Amino acid sequence: MRGNFSTLSAELQQLKQQNLYRSRRLVDTPQGVHSQVDGVLKLNFCSNDYLGLANHPEVVRAFQAAASQWGVGSGSAHLVCGHTREHHALEEELADFTGRDRALLFSTGYMANTGIIAALVGRGDTVLEDRLNHASLLDGGLLSGARFRRYAHADSAHLQRTLLAGQGRQLIVTDGVFSMDGDCAPLSSLVIAAKAHDAWLMVDDAHGFGVLGATGAGVVECAGLSQQDVPVLVGTLGKAFGTSGAFVAGSELLIETLIQKARPYIYTTAMPAAIAAATRVSLRLLIAENWRRDKLAQLVQQFRQGATQLGLQLMPSLSPIQPIVVGSSQQALWMSEQLLQRGFLVSAIRPPTVPQGSARLRITFSAAHDASQVTQLLAALQQIQ
Repeated sequence: MRGNFSTLSAELQQLKQQNLYRSRRLVDTPQGVHSQVDGVLKLNFCSNDYLGLANHPEVVRAFQAAASQWGVGSGSAHLVCGHTREHHALEEELADFTGRDRALLFSTGYMANTGIIAALVGRGDTVLEDRLNHASLLDGGLLSGARFRRYAHADSAHLQRTLLAGQGRQLIVTDGVFSMDGDCAPLSSLVIAAKAHDAWLMVDDAHGFGVLGATGAGVVECAGLSQQDVPVLVGTLGKAFGTSGAFVAGSELLIETLIQKARPYIYTTAMPAAIAAATRVSLRLLIAENWRRDKLAQLVQQFRQGATQLGLQLMPSLSPIQPIVVGSSQQALWMSEQLLQRGFLVSAIRPPTVPQGSARLRITFSAAHDASQVTQLLAALQQIQ
């Protein structure tokens, strides 16, 4: 029978046998260094709340005050009646923060990436993506209808060979900081490749904003690149900003094009105005409190030194994302469970999120952590080697 779901049961059972089954944990506390998970308090080393702003008192108060003024829901899409002064002010402040003409808010990062790519390229065009790009970028390329090509990870020479002249628009798409490896894209060489072939470059710096760069403006700031170099710059608000949603920053022409053509923007209810108001406060904290980035860098350095002494296999990452590659999915799950029993919440990342044979523990750090907690984590890792 076509309505019978029995075949799904077999597929789920196969995932369990392959150690690829995913389960949710029930969290009873706000985001922070300590999380109560399934009723037990754990030390959290798997959150993307890199600057410790998700439960910051000033951000929470801004949200509460705005909810009292604007209500909870925005009521409609931005193009109907959901675009408030809080949204508009946040867009202007994000544009200033990134050094671009304008910015445009999206309700999620996944929506931003799929909407932007499909608005810029389609049938007869080409989208070229780093092999280790985030799923939202890969799906955006596939859904756009453009020719879809992947180049070897962070390999600008391979990208140069893959670019094709005179065959429609060409859009190069890359993560700024790769979410599962923690390393940065070679932006300067990607810019050279893009300009040599009259291609556009799109960078999703979801994991770089807030934690990298002199002012926290991410990998593009680190590389000293302009709007002309990187015409499409994407960021999410649910990581270092500590709130929710996403944005794209670029030229007047880019933003107006996306307003007219990006379907996830046109046909989605706007994020609550209270989220926009809270994000405006987190943005001010992100810029003003440099100590958060400094402390984060110190914690990462402490961990890398300790992990290297333990002989753990690290990735070449200076970001808050510090994966330990263990190989098999079974081993990654076992180590994650052993850490959980010792009081540490650390995610096991398995295929298809990462390539076969490279399952890992994905350890992430926050400015809210302290050095003693990193020491405790290293001691636990030593015990389970």
